[in-house]
Amino acid sequence: MRIQLCAAVLLTNIILAGTCAVAAEPTSLRRSLVDVHEQSVDLSTATTHYKPLFGLGDPNAQIVKGIERFGELTVAPGGTSELVSCQNAEGVFFILAGSGTLHYGAEKVQIKENDFMYLPVGVKHGISNRSQEPLRLLAMGFRIPAEANVPSTPKLMMANTDDVKQQVLGGHGPTTQFKLLLGTAESRRDKLAAARQINSLFLMDFAAGGTNIPHRHGKEEEIYYVLRGRGDMVAGTDPNGKEMRYPVRQGDAFYFAPGMLIGFYSDTPKGEGHAQILAVRSACPVPPSEVSPSTGVTGRSPSRTFGAPEEDENVRVAAARPKALPMADGQPIGKLPLAAATRLLVAHFPTSKQEMR
Repeated sequence: MRIQLCAAVLLTNIILAGTCAVAAEPTSLRRSLVDVHEQSVDLSTATTHYKPLFGLGDPNAQIVKGIERFGELTVAPGGTSELVSCQNAEGVFFILAGSGTLHYGAEKVQIKENDFMYLPVGVKHGISNRSQEPLRLLAMGFRIPAEANVPSTPKLMMANTDDVKQQVLGGHGPTTQFKLLLGTAESRRDKLAAARQINSLFLMDFAAGGTNIPHRHGKEEEIYYVLRGRGDMVAGTDPNGKEMRYPVRQGDAFYFAPGMLIGFYSDTPKGEGHAQILAVRSACPVPPSEVSPSTGVTGRSPSRTFGAPEEDENVRVAAARPKALPMADGQPIGKLPLAAATRLLVAHFPTSKQEMR
């Protein structure tokens, strides 16, 4: 009886620990441009419109930690944005479509599709569009810690993806080619070595059926934005350790907290052009253990064909599994009836007073 009582107490502790573990698991947010409503931000005007995906303007902005903003900015033909200057964030513009003019300090520079540029702290910048077509871009911002000493950037740093060579990176398999666009000021591999918080801005090109092999980054936040094609996004694991996969297409985006299993499997068939994802990975200013477990996943419901658990389609926190604990026919101990779980624990733990010391 005493042994059973100890087992029951141990079971209670395991269940409570499991609950805490679930709460501490990494978080993902899912967004789709077709579902996001315009919000007014500092760049907005009557002719410039912003759709927030993550951070500023998004209802779950408190979840992301180092990412100040990530969203789509559209400048109408003949339009112009406000000129802004950020004192506590560095940024990037990535031109999705159209052409126009970047206002950067006293400079005016022509920009076109697939241009990307670094926006340092303290430099006024904005966009104008004198063409006959809308100009669409991704506007990104990343918080600079208050105590950081940020050296000034001497000149505009800008390039185009067409000028960056593709390469296969070890650990990500041969079916995905990378273009390393922008990294830290110390980088020797990226086209632009400019940033402080942005560790890597890169483009992934997936062959038909290709994958970048799901993986984790323990100390960094990451965003994937689908530029073209379709496939399945990996965002964490279910309670049985299976990959959580979500069908995605052009205009969909995912935010991944540090430590989450992330990846992509292309479902774009041969002959339709390769799927492409623009990704950005940045330093998280708080330890991963302090990242909020709250989430606000939105968009189409997750795939049910790859073992994804039944859940509210707008909310998901990756489940944690207690390690090295007994299971019954593959059933986690925390899901067994109390009596069955107690019997299982008794069978796996000491049963004599001498052994229990």
